Amino acid sequence: MPVVLVHGVPDTHRVWDKVIGRLSRRDVVTLSLPGFGCPVPDGFPATKEAYVGWLLNELSRLPQPIDVVGHDWGALLVVRSVSLQPRLVRTWVVGGAPLDVEYEWHQAARRWQTPEVGERVMENLTPEAMTKALIAAGVPEADAAATAANADAAMKRCILALYRSAIRAGSEWQDDLARITAPGLVLWGELDPYAAAHFGARLAKRTSAKFVSFPGCLHWWQLQRPEEVATELERFWANA
Repeated sequence: MPVVLVHGVPDTHRVWDKVIGRLSRRDVVTLSLPGFGCPVPDGFPATKEAYVGWLLNELSRLPQPIDVVGHDWGALLVVRSVSLQPRLVRTWVVGGAPLDVEYEWHQAARRWQTPEVGERVMENLTPEAMTKALIAAGVPEADAAATAANADAAMKRCILALYRSAIRAGSEWQDDLARITAPGLVLWGELDPYAAAHFGARLAKRTSAKFVSFPGCLHWWQLQRPEEVATELERFWANA
C-alpha cells in the first residue's frame, strides 16, 4: 500500500525529502510533474487538465490501495483526481492550494496568467531572484537555492501554461468536491501568504476532511514543519 507524494510549483519531488526521512513508512513514491525537474513529454500541453490526466494515469499504475498527499498545485491535482475517481485512493491529504470560487489568485499567479507580462517575469526570474523570493515566503535558504537551481526554461513554460489554464479553476472544479468519499486531511500554514487558512478550513468542510493549521507557518509546511507534518500524516493514516 504505497503513499504517493505530489509536489507543487515551482518545486520538484525533492520538496518531500525532510518529511520522508521522518516517516516510519518505507512504501513511499514521489512523483515529478512533467517539466518540473524532469522532461516534458512530446505534445504535453501543461494545462491543468493535462496534469490531472497525467496524475490519474500515474496512480492507476500503482498497487492499490493508495494514500496520496499533495501540496500546492499537487494538492489541486489530487483533489481533482479524487473527485473524478472517488475510489481511486484509500486516503488523501492536501494543503496550500484552495479550490474555492471565492479565492483570488495571488499576485505572482496573476502576473503569470497575463500574456507578455508572464513571459517578461520569467525572463527576469534568475536563480538568485527566485531564491530570494522563496526565502521571503518561508522556505529555508538551502531548500530555496536547490529549488531555484531546477527552474529551467521548460519549467517556466509549464508554469505559464498551467496557471493560464487555471484562471477559473475554482468555478470549474469546486462543485465536484461533493463526489469525494475517501477520508481526507487538509494541512495549512496559519500564515500562508498565497492562500489564507480559512480557504483550507472551507475545503475540509466541503469534503468532510480533518483540518490542521500549523501556527506561525507559511506556505511550505513540509519544509518548515517536517516533524509535525510526519506526525499528522502517520496519525491520520493509522486512524483511517
